[in-house]
Amino acid sequence: MNGPGAGSRAADVVLRLLVTASLATDAVVHILLAPGYQLANPGGIGQGNLFYLESASAIAVALYVLIRGSRPAYLLALAITASALAAVLLSSLVRLPAIGPIPSMYEPIWFFEKTLTAVAEAVGAVLALVGLIVGRPGGRRTAQ
Repeated sequence: MNGPGAGSRAADVVLRLLVTASLATDAVVHILLAPGYQLANPGGIGQGNLFYLESASAIAVALYVLIRGSRPAYLLALAITASALAAVLLSSLVRLPAIGPIPSMYEPIWFFEKTLTAVAEAVGAVLALVGLIVGRPGGRRTAQ
């Protein structure tokens, strides 16, 4: 027999797994695409290196969400997913010039991997916002 709060614990676990899955999808796609994007600027920062940095941050935050499930973890997940979604939308819609060592990343063409990561980022952002609103402060577990 399940005690009180078992449903909310199950919902918390599902939410954490879904946010983690969206961050992991985002990270894997960026890792797979990074080498091809780095070819355009092999000696500089390059878009490929930016993809690797984004992947590393998504993986770190995914682990934080999975382990803690706290409001700070969801806040970081929201920051990673929303900023990555903003970047993919901006790079698809606006022809921004290179800014210092950061290359121009204008790419109006949508393909499967780009669409997949945009959907994962959008879903992850919404779910991270839900976790931020309903999550436990500090990720502390209540005594049963």
